[in-house]
Amino acid sequence: MPLLAACLLGLAGAVPAQAAAVSETGYRYWSFWEGEDGSWVYATQGPGTARPSDGDVLGFRFAVSTGTPDAAQPRGEASFAAVCQDGDGGEGGGSGDRVAVVIDFGTAADAPDGASPPEPRSVCAPLSEGATAAEVLAEVAEPLRYSPEGLLCAVGGYPETGCAEPVEVEDDGEPSGEDAGADAGEPAGSAADGGGGDGGGSGAAVAAGVAVVALLAGAALWRARARRA
Repeated sequence: MPLLAACLLGLAGAVPAQAAAVSETGYRYWSFWEGEDGSWVYATQGPGTARPSDGDVLGFRFAVSTGTPDAAQPRGEASFAAVCQDGDGGEGGGSGDRVAVVIDFGTAADAPDGASPPEPRSVCAPLSEGATAAEVLAEVAEPLRYSPEGLLCAVGGYPETGCAEPVEVEDDGEPSGEDAGADAGEPAGSAADGGGGDGGGSGAAVAAGVAVVALLAGAALWRARARRA
């Protein structure tokens, strides 16, 4: 039997069919967005490598989602003019380059157990020459927290713990009962590395990392059965 087919069969046998039909695994994490023509577009780089220009709009949203296509967008306007008024030099003052930063801490349904998400913020931030999006964010929303792999885990100290932990998501997109506001626990390991050490990453990368772990587990199960046979 081909290795990939064996892995899939092993995984199928390990997951109850009824549960798979009712819910799927999502992740509670910060996603990174960019404003384009007044709309939010999922960033193609992590904030640690993206270098914004004067007049750009950066968005950060904390939520539970199952991947990039369904990731919750920031609820603030993706508009530089809506955040940075004429003559506004940003939090650092002055009249140099600026970027609009929209920070959405998510809803109560997305929050870890016992946490209360802060109100969304929109900030006109000064932009230093060559600064990354992560450096801009650090100027206006400290403290930030990262995983050892470089995934953005907390903005403005929220949440206090956890990093891209898996959450069971119902068909309606909401966290299931036991995972709605589940305990965040400790920061996730390499399976949650969505940024490749660049200070952030996408939900697709988070999910892909976990998929690789699942595939390896299936391969190990197939090898063990082959030895017994």
